[in-house]
Amino acid sequence: MKVPSTIAALVVACVSLPADARTEQCQDVTEKEITSLFEGWNAALATGDPAKVVARYATKSILLPTVSNIPRLTPESRRDYFEMFLKSKPQGKIDSRFLQIGCNTALDAGVYTFTFGDGKKVQARYTYTYGWDGKQWLITSHHSSAMPESTSK
Repeated sequence: MKVPSTIAALVVACVSLPADARTEQCQDVTEKEITSLFEGWNAALATGDPAKVVARYATKSILLPTVSNIPRLTPESRRDYFEMFLKSKPQGKIDSRFLQIGCNTALDAGVYTFTFGDGKKVQARYTYTYGWDGKQWLITSHHSSAMPESTSK
């Protein structure tokens, strides 16, 4: 009967896999390093250069921005969005946040406030997910939505 030899071949094939094919190497990272990723993104905004902002996103990532109804799934569509958004000279400040760190992934979610060049302020909820690509942490998803209820009294 051929079944035992087939099973033996499968066992040998699995055991012969390189170690890195069976386990993932987790990048060591601290909460401070994850919070600095937002600061880097915000500094990229301050340059006014859409390419510098887009470079902070993984090629395969999604941007669901506050002031656009279009999901941005490609570097080109993210650049298109930031070309428009950067004209208002935005700068963000984290008001509150929740962090969660996993193996080569991290989540930073909370509330931030953007101040624009004309002095207008907008508070929004945000979620960033980050992934380690073997060299650097990049944004894999970014969702931002304006607060649904007025915060002024």
